[in-house]
Amino acid sequence: MADRKKDELAKRRAFEAEALPHMDALLRTALRMTRNEGDAEDLVQETFVKAYRFWDKFEPGSNCRAWLFKIMTNIFINDYRSKSRSPMAVNVDEIDDNFLYGQLASVESADNPERHLFSKIFDDDVKKAIENLPDDFRLVVVLSFIEGFSYQEIADIADLQLGTVKSRLHRGRKLLQKELFEYAIKNGYVKDKAK
Repeated sequence: MADRKKDELAKRRAFEAEALPHMDALLRTALRMTRNEGDAEDLVQETFVKAYRFWDKFEPGSNCRAWLFKIMTNIFINDYRSKSRSPMAVNVDEIDDNFLYGQLASVESADNPERHLFSKIFDDDVKKAIENLPDDFRLVVVLSFIEGFSYQEIADIADLQLGTVKSRLHRGRKLLQKELFEYAIKNGYVKDKAK
């Protein structure tokens, strides 16, 4: 009995040390996934409950953050499917690839213009633009641009093919460019060539 209590205490301490530091990132992403504070909190709580229950499956030394995001994404997708929601059809072919990002006023040395842009601007207009993305695009955009996961990590988290991740990021990027163009001009992040 005493050994069992010691094991449980060790499990709890390891979980708290490894998993709990990622709560803010999970909540931030859950909020963008669900678009509702209460649902986001429930999703994160369910993620931590499931992660704790299966803590023995976590490999110490591996990427706990990615493991937690995978659990949360699976819970969200399963809930999404159970509600029989169908993805929103979007025609993004007419959006130019360089509509916004090609016009960034000062990207200097940024290797990733999306991350650079989102690190500079992240107010209600930008949050709304991300929230307005269709679910499939919003998830990969948030995981890439905001949480900084690599394409392969996103593929693993969302259980998608690498090509699907790249395609969804490309289309999500195009939708965001269109949505944020006026915002970027107004706030001086792009040059208005008409002036």
